[in-house]
Amino acid sequence: MSWHPVAPAASIAPGDYAQTEIDAQLIAVFNICGTFYAIDDLCTHDGGELAGGAVDGDVVICPRHGARFCLRTGAALTPPAYEPVRTYPTRVTDGMVEIETD
Repeated sequence: MSWHPVAPAASIAPGDYAQTEIDAQLIAVFNICGTFYAIDDLCTHDGGELAGGAVDGDVVICPRHGARFCLRTGAALTPPAYEPVRTYPTRVTDGMVEIETD
């Protein structure tokens, strides 16, 4: 397991996101009321990016077909997606958002 820097925490405003790529995997990090959540930036329905989709509370809505995913757990909440997205632990160290991958 290792921690990877994403962006300064101050650069990801509440309700906004940042994207990063680690080992060829695109990951989106969302700031929800000051808490950071990281998920694979890949809708399990058709492979489109989730970053840029509307955020409603702790749920991101896929901009392509409207599937909803819980940012806390990765659970697919509505069709057309049925499989969850992978989540990653996050932390803020010295003002930098980091995610843990294996």
